[in-house]
Amino acid sequence: MQRLTENKIVLIIRRTRVEDIVARFNTISQARFYVEHLGADFSDYQAEDTCYRHAVSEAEKILSSLGRVHKINREFLPNFIFGKDDIVVALGQDGLVANTLKYLSGHKLIGVNPDPARWDGVLLPFHVRDLAHIVPEVFAGKRNVREITMAKAKLNTGQTLYAVNDLFFGPKSHTSARYIIRIGKAEEQHSSSGLIVSTGLGSTGWFKSLMTGAMSISLSLSGAKKIQHKDPESFPWDADYLYYTVREPFVSKSSSAGLVFGKINTKQPLSLISQMPENGVIFSDGLESDFLEFNSGTEAVVTIAEKKGYLVV
Repeated sequence: MQRLTENKIVLIIRRTRVEDIVARFNTISQARFYVEHLGADFSDYQAEDTCYRHAVSEAEKILSSLGRVHKINREFLPNFIFGKDDIVVALGQDGLVANTLKYLSGHKLIGVNPDPARWDGVLLPFHVRDLAHIVPEVFAGKRNVREITMAKAKLNTGQTLYAVNDLFFGPKSHTSARYIIRIGKAEEQHSSSGLIVSTGLGSTGWFKSLMTGAMSISLSLSGAKKIQHKDPESFPWDADYLYYTVREPFVSKSSSAGLVFGKINTKQPLSLISQMPENGVIFSDGLESDFLEFNSGTEAVVTIAEKKGYLVV
């Protein structure tokens, strides 16, 4: 096949629900039995799988005419080394775009919606057929990109974790997270169910849920006869700040709840020192399997990341 260029295009894909469940139960028939035994519609799983496989095949066909295609599954992203000039295409849901962005360093990412009838795709502005003209325009530098501010947690162990949506600090299970929190000149001992750091991109996700819950409780306790569920304000994807939110802080003789919400910027980083003997973790963007240990003595300094994400629009 005659290619348009010899540039490398990295196609990021994910496993479907059918693939995940077959991996657990070995065969498609056993997977069907398990799903239908629980009262779910297995045909919906299969329809999603068929549509996604078709989208992957079509994307590969189009991209192969434009450059050298390297297809990888999402689970291999943490160990994959991207070339400096690679163009990256994420074919999946919004979460796949976020999961991919944090492993890139200046690369342009094209988010493609494989199933517009099923997924809204806030971060997926393109359909598979659009790749034929989008990719050449990206190679030529003719497509606009949106900058995305990322968060970074740097540990005193030398480890670093980036986040596109949010960082979580807390316990693996439903126990209390104990830590010292420092921001600016203020410091407190905390006992809570964890702390979330949110970016502008993540402000319509976990951050929004936390704010909605807090506002609803406050309105209810104020005696409001009718609670107006107004959506909390999101903040820009390229904002030069982050927000931290403490979940369910507990006040006791040894723990306080004064520093439960605030802004992180270049002049005011957030510091957390773990006081959890075991099972303390830090993970980002909902990927609990890709975590750093956050046990006693470990200090995490949270700042705006030195690198940004670049999403093609």
